Amino acid sequence: MSDAATPPPSAPLATGPRGIQLLSFHRLPEDTRFEDAPVAFVLLAVRHEGRVLMVHVRSRACWELPGGGIEEGETPREAAVRELHEEAGQEMPPSSLRFIGFARTALGGLPHGTGLPDGGTTAGGTLPDEPAPVRGRSVLYGALFAGDLSAPLPFTPGDEIAAIHWRRGDEPLPFGQVQTVDEYLVRLCSD
Repeated sequence: MSDAATPPPSAPLATGPRGIQLLSFHRLPEDTRFEDAPVAFVLLAVRHEGRVLMVHVRSRACWELPGGGIEEGETPREAAVRELHEEAGQEMPPSSLRFIGFARTALGGLPHGTGLPDGGTTAGGTLPDEPAPVRGRSVLYGALFAGDLSAPLPFTPGDEIAAIHWRRGDEPLPFGQVQTVDEYLVRLCSD
């Protein structure tokens, strides 16, 4: 039997630094859960005067959207509010966040049950029937939220986050690369 009849795996929507891949994006209800992998993290596309909030993560030397792991007993929306405060020092009521959808991601070289990029851990599954680029990697869903902030609060650098920046479009940012998967997700928030 030939593999010629097997369709090629679809390419990721985006591939970022450190091997993260955005496999797909799902505009489904906020309370959706998936059989193949957990909803394990959140990301926020927060805007102020047309600019998107980016955080510079020290350990990765990378500009990213604020976000991180969902703690036990916490909803994705609650995690989004907490992460925005912890990472960027900004406050938004949960009701002001718009749920956009779910990002299905594969994390580069992280075996089942190991660390997330933000330092948390996950019991996220790996899928043996996935195409080779995904097989053996942690597949996770992330909940994407968006919101508008009228009055940003002052930021104080911490151990995890070195700086924040309100980025206009794709302007270059100082001292570090930009997470290209997050750039793709920001564009989805504008649709």
